[in-house]
Amino acid sequence: MKEATGIVDAARERGIELRIMGATAVRIHCPKFAPLHKALEREITDIDIMGYGKQKNDTLELLEDLGYSCDRRMRMVAAILQRYLFENPTNKRHIDVFFDRLEFCHTIDFNGRLDLDYPTISLTDLFLEKMQIVEINEKDIKDVIVLLREHEIGKPSKESIEDGYISSLLSRDWGFYYTVTTNLSKVTTFLPKYEALMAEGRSDVVAKIDCLSRTIEDAEKSLKWKIRAKTGPRKIWYRKVEEIGV
Repeated sequence: MKEATGIVDAARERGIELRIMGATAVRIHCPKFAPLHKALEREITDIDIMGYGKQKNDTLELLEDLGYSCDRRMRMVAAILQRYLFENPTNKRHIDVFFDRLEFCHTIDFNGRLDLDYPTISLTDLFLEKMQIVEINEKDIKDVIVLLREHEIGKPSKESIEDGYISSLLSRDWGFYYTVTTNLSKVTTFLPKYEALMAEGRSDVVAKIDCLSRTIEDAEKSLKWKIRAKTGPRKIWYRKVEEIGV
């Protein structure tokens, strides 16, 4: 957390907009339930950063000035994918740097959204970052649980997950809708597994999932969404993702 915020703070001093994503952002944004995050044995192993493409060269220069190294053999691949992999030579921690968009199973556009919060991406975008994973794993489910435990579902705010924005986004993209709603059900099925959550915590998370699900289902769907829904999951609805090695 300290290392990640140090990068973002150093960027701000140079007029560069960077924000923390991933599990590190969850830990930063959930101080009340950080003990739960730890009790769920969620380890933070790397740092994920989002920036603006127009500041890419300045960002890469900053990271190199801070002592991070980027494998030169990966530069060409990174330029295409807009994802740069740096390493801290001291502790060997990986720093993934993305620009403008997160393009994994589904696309999350960050243009104009980095100023919504600091030093992390917004809670809503952080929630979507986790929920866009088609084959969501347990560590990401743990992150979602802690996000929901700490924050309310509601109107735009730095401390709430904005259901209106999420439902609007998903009402135009059936594939993204299907992934998110499927993952919400998966999170619910995992809740009884975690003793650290306790009954009150499980009830709270279920209530918030129900609230968000209702908003998503009630939102008016676009014609494109309705046409794609007729085919359903018989046709692949997401982008297949291959991991990049360093």
